[in-house]
Amino acid sequence: MPFTPFHLGPGVLFKAVGGRHFSFMVFGGAQVLMDIEPLVRIYRQDPFLHGPTHSVLGAFGIGAVAGVLGKPIGETLLRWSGIAHAPLTWPVSFLSAFIGTYSHIVLDGVMHRDMMPLWPLAGGNPLLGVIPVEALHLFCLACGVLGGLILARGPLRQLLKP
Repeated sequence: MPFTPFHLGPGVLFKAVGGRHFSFMVFGGAQVLMDIEPLVRIYRQDPFLHGPTHSVLGAFGIGAVAGVLGKPIGETLLRWSGIAHAPLTWPVSFLSAFIGTYSHIVLDGVMHRDMMPLWPLAGGNPLLGVIPVEALHLFCLACGVLGGLILARGPLRQLLKP
């Protein structure tokens, strides 16, 4: 299913660990861009959903687009929201975008038979079934919960100060 929220769990943990050096917004945008191809293929009722976008080459191209678009769009959305934030730099935008696209092909590679994540370097899907799908979902959920707890620690400390 395109645009799965499970992909965002690791992004929350990356944000918690990376702080101002990682943009969850750009990461999330990259996740959505990755799943445009499967969404179109679902609409067309193609039996094969994950094509070139779900490969190391496709992830690079989509990551580059997400990195270029992520900074201006992210800054605009953050400015409109009024949320205080660290400046979104070009390196942060590109790093977050590429982490988003490459984590996407790893996570999808574990569960989707129609992927060739290493294309054009190699065919097939060596990631398929490395762990059970249920364990993959639990991993993504655990990343989100752990990241959320780490992120909440700062505001909770402020609330609990005497």
